[in-house]
Amino acid sequence: MAIVVAAPLAAKGDPLPTLPPYAGAYQPQGMDERGLWMMVDEDERRLRDSKAVVSDPKLQSYLHDVVCRAVGAPRCDSVRIYVVRNAAFNASMAPNGMLVVQTGLLLRVRNEAELAAVLGHEFAHFELRHSLVGFKQKRSATDVMAWAGVAAAGAYTYGGTGAYNTVRTAQSVQNAAFGSIFAFSREQERQADLLSMAYLKASSYDPRCFADLWGRVMDEADATARGRRQRSTRYDRVAFFATHPATLERATYLRELAIAMDKSGEDGRARLDAAMVAWRPQLLADQIKLNDFEGTDYLLGELAGAQWTADLLFARGELYRSRGNPRDLVSAAGFYRAALEQEPSNADAYRGLGLAQMRSRDPAAADSLRRYLAMKPNAVDSAMISTLIQ
Repeated sequence: MAIVVAAPLAAKGDPLPTLPPYAGAYQPQGMDERGLWMMVDEDERRLRDSKAVVSDPKLQSYLHDVVCRAVGAPRCDSVRIYVVRNAAFNASMAPNGMLVVQTGLLLRVRNEAELAAVLGHEFAHFELRHSLVGFKQKRSATDVMAWAGVAAAGAYTYGGTGAYNTVRTAQSVQNAAFGSIFAFSREQERQADLLSMAYLKASSYDPRCFADLWGRVMDEADATARGRRQRSTRYDRVAFFATHPATLERATYLRELAIAMDKSGEDGRARLDAAMVAWRPQLLADQIKLNDFEGTDYLLGELAGAQWTADLLFARGELYRSRGNPRDLVSAAGFYRAALEQEPSNADAYRGLGLAQMRSRDPAAADSLRRYLAMKPNAVDSAMISTLIQ
């Protein structure tokens, strides 16, 4: 595998990394890399057999096709994709070619171009061999911290006029070494961003999508903070322990890079929608279970845009019913009815409507629940619903 040396995060107008020829069938070199691959190979074996992995060949094939569209052939040939049921927004790629995509990411991307940007970013970590470089850097930093600790302990033991200054110096060295681990990770993220943008430039995708995605990530986080009565995160600051650049900084330099490219492209939204249509109801249900009312309500609104579809209306009804304030139950009933107007065959919408009505002491609840049982007589909760009707 050819190694790309990406430039550090550059000022506006600086060029993107050049994509080199790609040599496939890369094998680990040296003791450190072979040991690292041995560990991730074992992790992949465990993940392959995990019940958390979504078993859907069509979805895996679609995601592999997106990677190929993003980074090009033959780069994508070495990628093995595992879709994991996890409502969080995340993806990662191991040094042996294992790409893990969490379902929370699939729910949040608006179009295929955004998905390609994220998967390209993860592939950039793989192509730059960041796992190995990061492993060596962390080991070096922790060695420095350990020796500094020995120096401090010796100063305490033997005392003397310089003991206090020795301890303070050792502590400063430890803090600097510890901070360098996270600073190095942030620099790797910037390099992966730059290489991902280079992939997008060479692909058929619109490169402006990457910055758009991070803008919505910030807005969703703000909505979550409001719901939990927390302060909004300062997206222009980097915490000491942060492993990624500040989100606002990231969105800004990605947008500047896209503008400098002056390149348009496709967003592939129709392909993404077709690939996710069978999975979106389940992913929405997983999101609602996070107990994040404001963040989820924001996300549903973003997914809807100007058109609330039946599945999003149903999900919003479930969200409001799960919070369960009297006003929420009234709103939930309205969302369920709107979903049924678009999709009269949605038995679960009658179930949700009936349960919301029952908690509001609405006499129409029994009729709604009877409709549900008539449409799904073998439902797993049929006995419980029948008891509620009685």
